[in-house]
Amino acid sequence: MANDSAIQGNRQPGLHVAIIMDGNGRWAARQGLPRVAGHRVGVLTARRIVEHADEIGIRCLTLYAFSSDNWRRPAAEVTRVFWLLRAFLRMETARLRERGVRFEAIGRRDRIPEAALRTMERTEEVTAGGSGLHLRVAIDYSSRDAIARAACEAAALSDEALFRPDMLRSMVTQALAGDCGEVDLLIRTGGEKRLSDFLLWECAYAELAFTERMWPEFDEADLDAAIAEFRHRERRFGGVPEPPMKQVSEPAGQPVSA
Repeated sequence: MANDSAIQGNRQPGLHVAIIMDGNGRWAARQGLPRVAGHRVGVLTARRIVEHADEIGIRCLTLYAFSSDNWRRPAAEVTRVFWLLRAFLRMETARLRERGVRFEAIGRRDRIPEAALRTMERTEEVTAGGSGLHLRVAIDYSSRDAIARAACEAAALSDEALFRPDMLRSMVTQALAGDCGEVDLLIRTGGEKRLSDFLLWECAYAELAFTERMWPEFDEADLDAAIAEFRHRERRFGGVPEPPMKQVSEPAGQPVSA
């Protein structure tokens, strides 16, 4: 854990950071371990990163834990992932509440195992009053499905939205981004360089950072480095940078007025 002075010097209030936590299985394979061992260490990494994000003042952290396509993985691995999710939330809910962290799960809920779903919903209820870090975990999540559902719901709420793209866009953005707003910085671990159906709408103008480090290896210093790089990027949102202010010099040979 970073020391207090380092944390204070790296505070990043207001940011929405999203992370694709990739590489658990490959990390385990490199260690000669079963894939589930990578998921187990990945949970510990998530705990450290959540705490650090809270300490440096990140406003919203969205973690990609389980995509809708991950159901294609071996059943034993999927079962273990949800067991680890449940165990993590049961151990961490009280701590999240003490820290003022608000937990929210995004994605489908109709296919999640009942025990894991009950634990998720309890954590949401217990931490609902948190005013610090907004922690969102994407579980059984597909961005394309989320966009389609949000558009359908917006059209059902207002017939006018069908004929006004600006209204539909605003309603879809609110449904998807909610209190967190659009993503400022998206980080993907594991060396891959793709979005994998994650927050496609909300990442329209996100800065992207890719690292070769596998998720179990990712640490607080890596998060700090990604944010430091983000702070040096020029975000124009389709516009042009502000021109530098011209310095007005006095004509040669003319005295400067008092």
